[in-house]
Amino acid sequence: MFFTGDPSTRKRVDLGGRSSKERDRQKLLEQTRLERNRRLWVRQQNSAALKIQKCFRGRRVLEAERCKVREKFFLTYGQYCQDVNRECFGPDSDFLYQLLFFFNPRYVADFSALVETCRLLLEFVHDSGDLISLFGGMGYSSKRGLVEYRIKSLAYACVRAIYENRNQLKDQLFFAPEKSNTSANVLLEAIILLIDLRHPWACSTVCFLSKRNMYSMFREIILLGKKNIQGSTGSISSLERVLALIISHVDQASCTCSDSDPRWGFSSQILTTPFLWRLFPHLKEIFSAPRLSQHYAHQMALCVRDHTNVLPPDISSDFPSYACLLGNLLETAGAAFVQPGSFAWAIDFTTVATSLLQALPPLQTSNQRGKDSTMGEDDMLVGDDLIEIVLNKDLDQQIFSALDPHFLLQLTNMLFGGISPTSGSHKGRLDDKEVAAVGAACSFLHVTFNVLPLEQIMTVLAYRTELVPILWNFIKRCHENEMWSSLSEQSAYLPIGTPGWLLPLSVFCPVYKHMLMIVDNEEFYDQEKPLSLTEIRLLIVILRQVLWQILWLNPIATPDFSKSANGSSAMKRHPLEFLQHRVCMVASELMSQLQDWNNRREFTSPSDFNADGANEIFMSQAMTENSRASDILKQAPFLVPFTSRAKIFNSQLATKKETNGAHVIFTRHRFKIRRDHILEDAFSQLNALAEEDLRGMIRITFVNEFGVEEAGIDGGGIFKDFMENITRAAFDIQYGLFKETSDHLLYPNPGSGLVHEQHLQFFHFLGTLLAKAMFEGILVDIPFATFFLSKLKQKYNYLNDLPSLDPELYRHLIFLKHYGGQVSELELYFVIINNEYGEAKEEELRPGGKNIQVTNENVITFIHLVANHRLNIQIRPQSSHFLKGFQQLIPRDWIDMFNEHELQLLISGSVDGFELEDLRAHTNYSGGYHEDHYVIQMFWEVIRSLSLANQRKFLKYASSSLFCFQVYLMLWDPAKLRVPYTAELTDG
Repeated sequence: MFFTGDPSTRKRVDLGGRSSKERDRQKLLEQTRLERNRRLWVRQQNSAALKIQKCFRGRRVLEAERCKVREKFFLTYGQYCQDVNRECFGPDSDFLYQLLFFFNPRYVADFSALVETCRLLLEFVHDSGDLISLFGGMGYSSKRGLVEYRIKSLAYACVRAIYENRNQLKDQLFFAPEKSNTSANVLLEAIILLIDLRHPWACSTVCFLSKRNMYSMFREIILLGKKNIQGSTGSISSLERVLALIISHVDQASCTCSDSDPRWGFSSQILTTPFLWRLFPHLKEIFSAPRLSQHYAHQMALCVRDHTNVLPPDISSDFPSYACLLGNLLETAGAAFVQPGSFAWAIDFTTVATSLLQALPPLQTSNQRGKDSTMGEDDMLVGDDLIEIVLNKDLDQQIFSALDPHFLLQLTNMLFGGISPTSGSHKGRLDDKEVAAVGAACSFLHVTFNVLPLEQIMTVLAYRTELVPILWNFIKRCHENEMWSSLSEQSAYLPIGTPGWLLPLSVFCPVYKHMLMIVDNEEFYDQEKPLSLTEIRLLIVILRQVLWQILWLNPIATPDFSKSANGSSAMKRHPLEFLQHRVCMVASELMSQLQDWNNRREFTSPSDFNADGANEIFMSQAMTENSRASDILKQAPFLVPFTSRAKIFNSQLATKKETNGAHVIFTRHRFKIRRDHILEDAFSQLNALAEEDLRGMIRITFVNEFGVEEAGIDGGGIFKDFMENITRAAFDIQYGLFKETSDHLLYPNPGSGLVHEQHLQFFHFLGTLLAKAMFEGILVDIPFATFFLSKLKQKYNYLNDLPSLDPELYRHLIFLKHYGGQVSELELYFVIINNEYGEAKEEELRPGGKNIQVTNENVITFIHLVANHRLNIQIRPQSSHFLKGFQQLIPRDWIDMFNEHELQLLISGSVDGFELEDLRAHTNYSGGYHEDHYVIQMFWEVIRSLSLANQRKFLKYASSSLFCFQVYLMLWDPAKLRVPYTAELTDG
């Protein structure tokens, strides 16, 4: 009873709170479960073994029985069916029963017996012309089920025989029956006979074959046989006749076929064969029949709408099934356009073609021909890997050739043929047919715009279809009646709930933008074509709301599509995000273009382009790089009022100056400039400065004509005087670097190289000089032509910019555009004559242009090229060097916030008067003076009494600038903004 010190008898305690009995119970349950599962698995093994043994024994017995029947068959009818007569095909004979029971296409004897049977069948029918009596005898109606079963089985045996022996028959597959009596032709001709559409069992036989993957077997047969031939043989082969008969039966009124699995149908198995119509031109004619093409297009469209992938595995990486299917469909589309009642077909066709085009890698042919393309291949990013996807060259060419402008013209007219540009009431539900047409057309064109070069198709869509007025009428009605949801509900391309305006705007904006490139001023302002000015004002409202919603109110996270080498790959991976990105881009471009038209002749208030939500919160974000507001300034700057953008621009300048402020003492430069050689001295001294030095402080000392330095300390005023004088000298047309338009606006002289040997270096220097003036807040009196200012934004100029440069050429081009006769009678060619300083030089507008005559079909292209040559190409070297110099100090992102009209205000200010009270409110005083001092009061009274010309002279004295910029005076803050002037009145 006392403790002995021995711990071995101490009771063990489970710290988990469970007894040992509980642990033993859990272990027992686990062991029992495992044992039960083991016994179940053993039972399943035994059951499976029994089934396998049963199946094997059954097959062995069946094979033994087949061998017996085979021996009996050959003993009865002969090794080569030499003892077969007409009665053997009758319902009471065992001939077909025995043959079809033991037939194995891999056995040579069986194959030969089937071929001889088919040969005899063809002979008997040829002699009597009656297949029904041959198989059914006199009592066909009573034995119809037996007869039809034998015919189905015989036709299927023929198909299997060809399929299983395709390697041996590959050289016989594409022969015409009259030219060959080979085994393959005999079997194929027998199939043709058995499924003849005149027979009552034709439909059920085709359905029987279809359910047993007949098309899949024919696909393998065709792919193997086509390797041995090059295109069509010129005659209709038996194989082609079989396929034509099979697909034709659905066009019969008696067709009762139930819907089969689309994965094994004609569309997915046969139409995905590369260059199918080259092998079977007759089959192409059959397939192009209205009801047939509509039937198969509708089947494929249903699969697209259900997002069902029914295509077979790709033949190879350069022959993807979807591309082969698209190429074959496009080649047959032309014939369907001329058929009556093709609207339903057009809807289904565009649904299918849109899906296939979206999956398509970029076409190499379009990349080579597209002038904006920089790559010849599709580099698709998958994760961090770069995968190159390239179609076969011939397949690529097949698709590209089919998607020509004429095809797009026919398709668009087919979809919109029954819709008037002014149709539909402005109240009530939209017509379902119109919604379907708009959805199908816009889906297809949106995808097409990212596959084909735009210059190839835009002119056709803009000038030879009613696309723009029809889409505008649809957009306007949906906007006014708030019915955008109807499009997303019916479109196969848009997910339900997606904004319905995405698709119409993705097509309308680029096509209308292209139309505006060639519309002349009279058409736009006076004739109000293609849209009235009232409609354009509504369009501006719609685009403004759309952009603000996409960029600010409801932004979605989108990938950086700029990293994608081609829009096709981005559209494939992120279709909805890419569509929204695309709408944002094209809507912004169209708004910019409409803003340019408004600057030429105001038809709406400039504030109509500004969004209502650009408040202080927005402005505070806009000052931060990579914020949502800063992205808006890059993508759609017109949404922000000009005064707000001016503040941001000045803030960017001030920040850049502060960055260089720490080095100002060490980077300060002083230069001696002769007044009578101001341009040459400035060019030789300032042109050698580095970019960092150009941003720093520069001080000028003038030297007079006697070589004596002028007195004075440059505290900024002398440098401003220097900038005014040098810009006046450099941009003087007498110097030869610049010319002026009839409106006295400056642009680079295309012949400057004939005047100055170093003309391009001078343009680089002048670009830097202008940028330095803007960087220092100095306004210079240089009125630039708008088409030259667009070069600072790296934009192209178009026909409507030509009147300011060459009014006479513009009038001639407009005459040519509206010429009522045959343009070819004018004997014009794609060449232009340049005449600089009496030196005439002929240049081709396109390769081989001197041999290309201008006709009614290409006159619009000719007008484009002439305007492009005069406005862009002629001044390209000068503009390029000017831009390089300008961007040394002013980054492109800063300039892109402004249009050309606003950019001219940044450079030269406004020719209007200024608000004296704003100038007074933003003036600082020193030397004991203040705003209420009587001297100051009298000073402002005197200034107020001056004329506008004298007020401008005062401003020149105060800021060394002839013109004032009202916005900057309103924002005048000497510590931060562009006009760093403090009025300082002293007793002296």
